[in-house]
Amino acid sequence: MSTAPPRPTGALGPKEREAALAALRATTKAGGELDVLIVGGGVVGAGAALDAVTRGLSVGLVEASDWAAGTSSRSSKLIHGGLRYLEMLDFALVQEALRERGLLIQRIAPHLVRPVPFLYPLTKRLIERPYVGAGILLYDTLGLTSGSSRGVPMHKHLSRRATLRAAPSLKDDAMIGSIRYYDAQVDDARLVANLVRTAAAYGAQAVNQVQVVDFVREGERVVGAKVRNREDGSEFEIRAKQVVNATGVWTDETQAMVTDRGQLKVRASKGIHLVVPRDRFQSTVGLILRTEKSVLFVIPWGRHWIIGTTDTDWKLDKAHPAATSKDIDYVLDHVNTVLKRPLTREDVEGVYAGLRPLLAGENDSTAKLSREHVVAHPVPGLVVVAGGKFTTYRVMARDAVDEAVRAMDEKVAPSCTETIPLLGAAGYRAAWNRRNRTAEESGVHVARIEHLLGRYGALTGEVLELIGDQPELSRPLPGADDYLAAEVVYATTHEGALHLNDVLTRRTRISIESWDRGVSAAPVVARLMGDILDWSSAQQENEVKHYVARVEAERLSQQQPDDESADAVRLGVEDIVPLR
Repeated sequence: MSTAPPRPTGALGPKEREAALAALRATTKAGGELDVLIVGGGVVGAGAALDAVTRGLSVGLVEASDWAAGTSSRSSKLIHGGLRYLEMLDFALVQEALRERGLLIQRIAPHLVRPVPFLYPLTKRLIERPYVGAGILLYDTLGLTSGSSRGVPMHKHLSRRATLRAAPSLKDDAMIGSIRYYDAQVDDARLVANLVRTAAAYGAQAVNQVQVVDFVREGERVVGAKVRNREDGSEFEIRAKQVVNATGVWTDETQAMVTDRGQLKVRASKGIHLVVPRDRFQSTVGLILRTEKSVLFVIPWGRHWIIGTTDTDWKLDKAHPAATSKDIDYVLDHVNTVLKRPLTREDVEGVYAGLRPLLAGENDSTAKLSREHVVAHPVPGLVVVAGGKFTTYRVMARDAVDEAVRAMDEKVAPSCTETIPLLGAAGYRAAWNRRNRTAEESGVHVARIEHLLGRYGALTGEVLELIGDQPELSRPLPGADDYLAAEVVYATTHEGALHLNDVLTRRTRISIESWDRGVSAAPVVARLMGDILDWSSAQQENEVKHYVARVEAERLSQQQPDDESADAVRLGVEDIVPLR
């Protein structure tokens, strides 16, 4: 299927948000009904919006908080097939995920998804190397036969000496050798925001901070949703031929608004990650370590390492899962088994916790639940998609939209998202190749240009235009030297950021990459956002005050011994309510 090229920017600024809200309100008028309304602005909901709109359908997308505010901004930042699923003999899931990995690296989002090497340490002589080697060979082979270009190098066996050359900080006796293999990493929240922008560029009406409070019914049929704009408290209805529920760990709650029959059941599994500075141990590669419950990744992340994850059942607040002192010690204890110089609490710069939406099963262990996804049509007009993993978001989105259009009278084109690059992807490699010239022309250091290219791809020129118009925007943010003031402005004018937390936590990663978790940058960010969003000085102060309180609550929760006490402390700070 051919599709019209997207509008140049797919901006999600204040004016675009108001226009989208007006379009969604107009769906109650004669002839205004949407083809598909998608509920949930995580990676699957955003992917479904892009899938549906590029089939020629009229599409609305609503998110109760911010884009990727839940699970989709708190992952391990990996695009991977899942080596451990080979042991479960789930070859189809691995091959599907590896195919998506290749598409993302090569075509869909090369500016956001890039190969990263890992060491799989070997500790037993004779039997382990052929056993693990055969598994990783199969992993690479499945990537080759998945139907899309691999986009990553093949694996390589390393001796003990070569392993220590690649990772000098590993204990000399921690292993007898290793196997180096490749997967890919991603800034998950940026990918989601980019998906939403691309969908908007093709014509989807996308708005965040719009919460579904009920579904609209005509008899048994769902014909839309009643929503509340959390920014001003107003409520209105959105009418649609089909509604897709893509709310992840909130699936049970949103389904319950409609029916208690034929429900999918989703269990939340908590995973926590630690962020430590890159200089805390020397290595040119990441690590994958086996634990008694699952696997632990040590992932290169710019000037940092991300270390995780845990895998424990979570039945408390879903919006703000809390990491406990026990969780942090678990991760540190396991990674320290292979490090010459152990990491301590003082080395931890940031901590974040997220919830995986796992399809509920009879097994008591969330680590053993399937990452397969399921699409259901529990009542006419409502499609539910649940389960799955970040890497296979596009397949989940395609399957959900397939189910939605199956109930439509007219013939709808098949999915074409495997051919559609996200905004910033087309021209990215050429932009990377001319980065030195761009630095000379803009007066911005080439290291900054590389940083911007890794976040915005071929759209980097739009950020540089802001600096050209206002040179002061080239200054780095206080306490967060990696990020420029221009990126705050761009996040607000183009990426849908409405609150301080949106910028410090998701449009950038300042909340986990700086020692003060963004407290120093908060006043400057609030002023820059306030100039665009017309915040009063009281509103700016409210945003900063709330953010600082949130940081303190998170720090205190991470000192608690168990989930219940950590959850209670974290919930001491509620979500920000805009001053009106």
